[in-house]
Amino acid sequence: MAAVLATLVFCAPGYPGDPGDAQPLLDQFAKAAVAASGWPAGSLAAVYDPTEEGGLAKLRSAGAGLAFVPYPFFVAHGAQLHLTPLVQADVADTGPQQRWALVAKSGRVTGPASMAGYTILSVAGYAPDFVRRSALESWALPPDVKIEATGQILSALRRVAAGEPVAVLLDQTQAAALSSLPFASDLKVLQQSPELPVAIVAVVDSRVAAGRARALQAGLLRMGHMPGSADSLGPLHLRGFVLPKLPSDTAPP
Repeated sequence: MAAVLATLVFCAPGYPGDPGDAQPLLDQFAKAAVAASGWPAGSLAAVYDPTEEGGLAKLRSAGAGLAFVPYPFFVAHGAQLHLTPLVQADVADTGPQQRWALVAKSGRVTGPASMAGYTILSVAGYAPDFVRRSALESWALPPDVKIEATGQILSALRRVAAGEPVAVLLDQTQAAALSSLPFASDLKVLQQSPELPVAIVAVVDSRVAAGRARALQAGLLRMGHMPGSADSLGPLHLRGFVLPKLPSDTAPP
């Protein structure tokens, strides 16, 4: 049996991270996941890419059997990559679900129609369908609203406070920090999303056999409850995993 049967690709566009710094943590996680799942030692490798393009390239390669991606990435590329969810991540300080918040300058936006000509900036901006149909499903954006990706959230919020025709879609952690900003009084939360998954672990294009995928799913679900699991989960800001709870309108793989 080959030493490495599958590669787990971590991809988190918009969030800071260095592949070199992350690799020892991913190796530790992969080793723990294999042990919890009963897979042969050395049968799972893990790699990280902080970019959408790089993550897609890795996931399209034949050796990529699994993906660990934020939910916006899953919405944007799940059908194309034939991603079949196994578990959701239970993230420290957030949980398995989160609400996204749309923020604009106080007093400037009175409803969706008044955002005509605006640009929405977000770490999830690479996934416009997620922004429009998932995060802002009940906030019908005008068709001319532009959606752009950025990892520079503080700079984007300063642009909002300065009165530019810009709004920012924040994840739950980012939204929780709004009150600490010196210009917080210039900002207003216009809309919150329903609760949505934070991140998904999925099989890529059926490249992991069903029996092995079920064993991995069971192992991941156990990880947060096993002695010493914090050693492999904590450095990745995880508490464990739960069964997928996807919105009913999520496109199937």
